[in-house]
Amino acid sequence: MRVGMISPYSLSVPGGVQNQILALAKSIRKLGTDVRVLGPCDGPPPDTGITPLGNSLPTATNGSIAPLAPDAAAQLRVIRALRDEQFDVLHVHEPLAPGPTITSIVLKQSPIVATYHRSGHSKFYDYFNRPARWVASRIEINCAVSEEAARTAKGALGGTYEILFNGIDLDLFETRIEKSATPTVLFLGRHEPRKGLQVLIEAFRYLPNDVRLWIASEGPETEKLKEQTSNDDRIIWLGTISDAEKINRLQKCSVLCAPSLGGESFGIVLLEAMAAKTPVVASAIPGYMKLARQGKDALLTKPGDPISLSDALRSVLFTDNVATTLSESGRERAEQFSMDELAIQYQKIYKRALTISPAAPLLKKGRYFNSSLSMSRTNKSK
Repeated sequence: MRVGMISPYSLSVPGGVQNQILALAKSIRKLGTDVRVLGPCDGPPPDTGITPLGNSLPTATNGSIAPLAPDAAAQLRVIRALRDEQFDVLHVHEPLAPGPTITSIVLKQSPIVATYHRSGHSKFYDYFNRPARWVASRIEINCAVSEEAARTAKGALGGTYEILFNGIDLDLFETRIEKSATPTVLFLGRHEPRKGLQVLIEAFRYLPNDVRLWIASEGPETEKLKEQTSNDDRIIWLGTISDAEKINRLQKCSVLCAPSLGGESFGIVLLEAMAAKTPVVASAIPGYMKLARQGKDALLTKPGDPISLSDALRSVLFTDNVATTLSESGRERAEQFSMDELAIQYQKIYKRALTISPAAPLLKKGRYFNSSLSMSRTNKSK
């Protein structure tokens, strides 16, 4: 069985969905299934088994800026790849994101499994509901990474959804690194309002002077927040970091803080911290509360409240046994979300997709694609 896994987001830009796609493909290959990942790449592909679909374009979506590829050149590359690869099953992530995923579904050549990651209100579903429903109707099996993501998709598109939580590659966290001697809070996430970095910075003012804050990544709020905190040398701006450095920082820091205000369907960064045996302080939002159990795996605080956030951070950093309890329970929780186990579940779904009645007719392989490509080549040669 050959599986084509489609990413709408640039695979060379760090992101939760991209990391899930690459790790899932790796684990499914361990089962003997041939998987190829198709997606935009801004530079060399980050792994083997990837077909790059050109550069991405920064696109506004879900209150954020996403590295999508909605341009015509990228769609032509999708068409060529689908023609050349002849996949038995397509697995599309964020199926209605503009670009390769929609193109793959519209030009359907194989049974399609879709995974919905996003949660919360979407203006795209409001403005383009009828065409969105038509595209979604061509999918054989719908999956979602959380109940919130399933509710979002079902409310806009109808249909039924199987809940398969995101997974984590536990092997990445097996090498143990000593914690920093300085009490250190780590923030991982794009610098935009919904991620709550401004709230964390306000909360940090209430912590003792010997506490350090590492802030990774960048975003539209970076320069403004740097200017606001220019006199606080306890705050260290790391910029964009590699996956290897992210894992290193997760293991060295005293606590991970995820102060998001909403729009998170699943807290994969929380799971990564738990796998690293690092305590977690996060907002009490639905996407996080399904994963982290209050007082057991994490301390969850009211979103947007810097006082309660600083109290929780202080408790983890300075109260006896709190950090130990959270890190031990968190590691046990992370082990319940093994990427290898998730791969087994998706393997079963792929096989089922091959046996059920098609949701929509398959295009005859070669005919549409060859004519389109030959026209393109003819035009270029003129």
